[in-house]
Amino acid sequence: MIDEILSHNRDFVASRGYERFRTSKYPDKKIAIVTCMDTRLVELLPAALGIRNGDVKIIKNAGGTITNPFDSTMRSLLVAVYELGVNEIMVIGHTGCGVQGMNSAEMLSLMRERGVDEEHISLMRHCGIDLDGWLHGFEDTDEAVRETVDLISHHPLMPGDVRTAGYILDSETGALRALE
Repeated sequence: MIDEILSHNRDFVASRGYERFRTSKYPDKKIAIVTCMDTRLVELLPAALGIRNGDVKIIKNAGGTITNPFDSTMRSLLVAVYELGVNEIMVIGHTGCGVQGMNSAEMLSLMRERGVDEEHISLMRHCGIDLDGWLHGFEDTDEAVRETVDLISHHPLMPGDVRTAGYILDSETGALRALE
């Protein structure tokens, strides 16, 4: 499959297909969106929000949440605010998220089945990594989004004038629901 993607890329560049996507690194709408990496959102999210290339910064991860105040998603938001002019942040969860109900014990079992050595798992634990906490999902999507909004809003390095709000996107219709 990767070879097919690389072949398409060569054709895309040769036909100058990139020209219609040209923009700067600065988001025109000055918004950053934290959302899930779910495949259903690749085209649905921008279409449902009416955003185009160059409008916003989109940061995607499993679950669209921040689990640690010093993880790469939080770092990306700080870069977006201080270096790229973002002044509003939307945290957008979605219905039917695969991270909801995710079980760390099941994931560790799948790792072992795929050949990850028990010694490596033990080493991570010995080094102080809480694998059960790191690999767990969430039970309530609304609450997970609220917690992420709270973490961003109260982060010691986030300026107080950045508006941060949470939403849930319907994965079927694209309807957006604001969280209180």
